[in-house]
Formats: sequence, structure tokens, C-alpha cells
Amino acid sequence: MAEQQGGVSQPPSPSTTAQQSQQRQQRDEMMGCVAALEAALLPCLPARELQAVDRSVHSSHQIDVERHARDFMEAAKRLQLYFINLQHEDQPTKEEMLRKEITLMEEELKIKSELITKQEKLIQGWRKELKDQLEKHTSELERV
Repeated sequence: MAEQQGGVSQPPSPSTTAQQSQQRQQRDEMMGCVAALEAALLPCLPARELQAVDRSVHSSHQIDVERHARDFMEAAKRLQLYFINLQHEDQPTKEEMLRKEITLMEEELKIKSELITKQEKLIQGWRKELKDQLEKHTSELERV
């Protein structure tokens, strides 16, 4: 994705290109798994034929069904492993989770420190008001 700044075209950064290449590779890998799954599944789809083959006396038909079922299961396992790997890639590492938690705690600490400072200023203002009122009452009592 080339960016344009002031009419000058900039080539995509190496990290963007690598990321796009990795996404393309993952998509191709997934499509390969889906194609393998489909190829293994298609011979198994006509249920009536499979039921007829299951009841067939010819052992070659039974072997054919078993081979298709085995191919299907292998393709399904590969597809399942692919999706499990994708799921693991999306999960943050323990280090990333701890960094995020530390950042959240630091933000919370900052907010609470600001609240404490605000409350301390309010308390100082109240003390000053009380001191002024005390001096006022004391001066009135001295006059009386």
C-alpha cells in the first residue's frame, strides 16, 4: 500500500510487506486445507451410494470407503490444527498481558494520585477557612 505525500509515492514499509506476505501465506495454507478437506469429503457425500457400497460384497468398495473416510479425517485434522494455531497466534503472550496490566495499573495510580492531590487542596482550603473563622470568633470574643 503505497502512501502519497505531496504527490510523491512511498513504497510500503518492509514490516507491512512482510505482514501482507504472511497473511497471504496463511490464507493460501487455509485454502489448501479447505481444498484437501473438500477433496476428501466429495467422494463421501452421496450417502445412498455409500450405504450401497457398505452393503456391497466387493471388498474393493469397502476399502474405497475406508480410504475416503481416512482422507477426510486427515484433512479435517489438518484444518483443525490450522485453526488452533491461528487461535494461539491471536492470544497475547504472558509478557504482553503483564505489560498491559502494568500500564492499566499505572493509569489507575495516576488517576488516584490526581484525586488525592485534589482532595488535599480541598482540605487545605477548608483548614484555611476554619482558621479564618476561628480568628474571627476569637477577635469578636476579645472585643466582648
